[in-house]
Amino acid sequence: MALSAQSVEPLGASPPPRHVAIIMDGNGRWATKHGMPRSAGHRQGTEAVREAIEGARDAGVEYLTLYAFSSENWNRPQEEVTDLMGLLKLYLSKEIKNLHKEGVRLRVIGCRDKLSNDIIRMIDKAEAKTAQNKQLTLVIALSYGSREEITVAVRKLAKQINDGKLEPEDISQAMVDSALYTYDIPDPDLIIRTSGEQRLSNFLLWQCAYSEFLFIDTLWPDFTKQEFQRAVASYGERDRRYGVRP
Repeated sequence: MALSAQSVEPLGASPPPRHVAIIMDGNGRWATKHGMPRSAGHRQGTEAVREAIEGARDAGVEYLTLYAFSSENWNRPQEEVTDLMGLLKLYLSKEIKNLHKEGVRLRVIGCRDKLSNDIIRMIDKAEAKTAQNKQLTLVIALSYGSREEITVAVRKLAKQINDGKLEPEDISQAMVDSALYTYDIPDPDLIIRTSGEQRLSNFLLWQCAYSEFLFIDTLWPDFTKQEFQRAVASYGERDRRYGVRP
């Protein structure tokens, strides 16, 4: 059963997670619930992004990763994909100035091959503009699939072996880490999924080995910074042992 975030009271005692990742789910169901087209759910979901950023900043979280568009999402109806890409362009054109003012650094991870050239240019510009910001690193997983990410990492290491620069027996977990999209991002301490679904959907499979999970019933467009704070409080109640007995 999914845990309702409302059932958790903030503790305020334990240190916050350094990195929180969110699978933003439920836009379509929110739209259906309100008798609106799916596009309305996606638009409302951008408001929840702002709430999550504010919640992360207020809680002292250093990294916030949002699963915005998966590699499998390209198989959705073309009209919906077009609408999502349009929202992305709108976000990049309007929100980056505010993020920069608030000290937020933007990082986008994923395969950019299917993105249009104008979106890639906007991403490059936004990343460069915010590169020195220290308040919070906002990571957008866009056209992202964890299995694809791991496959790309394996290819990089295989090329080094083929070029005679690396021996197979010398490959370490640290080397794999360094070949991933998230090479400069710590593994997530807490992964939240909204809408009551309880699966990872090809998200950060390598990185989540010792992450804590929280599944909440709230549909993503209804997510608030107060819910983020309750999720952080729930995390504070966990006993993280990393496979080591107490």
